[in-house]
Order: sequence, then structure tokens, then C-alpha cells
Amino acid sequence: MTRLVLAASLILVSATAGMADSLFWVVGNRATNRCEIVTRNPIIDGDNWFADGPYRSISDAKLARSTIGPCPNKQDPADH
Repeated sequence: MTRLVLAASLILVSATAGMADSLFWVVGNRATNRCEIVTRNPIIDGDNWFADGPYRSISDAKLARSTIGPCPNKQDPADH
């Protein structure tokens, strides 16, 4: 029984870690004066002044970025 519980918990932890890898956030970066899309949960500090997300796909994050008021209208196409 202990082995079964241990195996189930390992599977749950692995699945949760895998899901976090495929999430995206929109972050306002003061240093670059841009809204960037990042793949890690951002920490709001001196350079990052806001964060929005998580989003399940890059296209969802890009759509959200286009609707956020403080984000400049033009973004680099290489943003990811």
C-alpha cells in the first residue's frame, strides 16, 4: 500500500511540473518599456511592474498582451 501511495504521489508531482512548463505570462518590463511573454512565473520587482497570466498557449498570451492597456501597441515579432 505504501508503494502505491508513493507511486501515485510521484506521478502527480511529475504531471504538475510538466503543466507548469507549458504556461505563459505577460510581464511589463520597466527596463525595456515593453510587455514581454515569459515562460516562468514572474516575480514583481524593480524591473517587472506587472504580470498577467498564466495562459495555456503563446497565442493566448499574445492576445492578452494586445488587450492590456499599459502595453505599447507595437511588439517585437521575436517576442516569446
